[in-house]
Amino acid sequence: MNKKNIFLLFFFFYSLCASADVATFAGGCFWCMEPPFEKLPGVQSVISGYMGGSKDKANYKDVSSGASKHLEVVQVTFDSKKVAYKKLVEVFWMNVDPTQTDGQFVDKGDQYKSAIFYHSEEQKSTAEDSKEKLGKSKRYKLPIYTKVLKAMPFYPAEDYHQDYYKKSSFRYKLYRVNSGRDDHIKKYWSKEK
Repeated sequence: MNKKNIFLLFFFFYSLCASADVATFAGGCFWCMEPPFEKLPGVQSVISGYMGGSKDKANYKDVSSGASKHLEVVQVTFDSKKVAYKKLVEVFWMNVDPTQTDGQFVDKGDQYKSAIFYHSEEQKSTAEDSKEKLGKSKRYKLPIYTKVLKAMPFYPAEDYHQDYYKKSSFRYKLYRVNSGRDDHIKKYWSKEK
């Protein structure tokens, strides 16, 4: 390989990395938050995991019991040249009940509460502006409870949780139908879809 090819290869990989940004959203059950983001053009990956807790490490047993104080999240890696962070925030709002204070839909507990974790001041501003706009829209009668929080260490969930909706589609669909999430989306967002 000559120097020109090495340079072009390096430049190609650098440009891929340079345009990749990260966004993190807590929307209750992370199984249900993967599909809406994965289908967006410009999204490179969606990883289920945990963020926001008081322990240095997180695993499903500790998080689901509430012991670690982490929230179930999805971490979205995206190309900001193809999809704006603002669009990701809009998709987030359409897939949660931002007024629910005790979890999300059928899942109750602090680990299922909704939040937007920001990775930069620009993300913070976008998330806060979007939250304020949603509150003023009067789409919901109750106040918007979802928190906007500084990103903390991210811990990927166990392999069996990743792409659960693909690996165990029957169980996922059964859970999803009975969770109340789709009814909520239809009630509050059907005009937007």
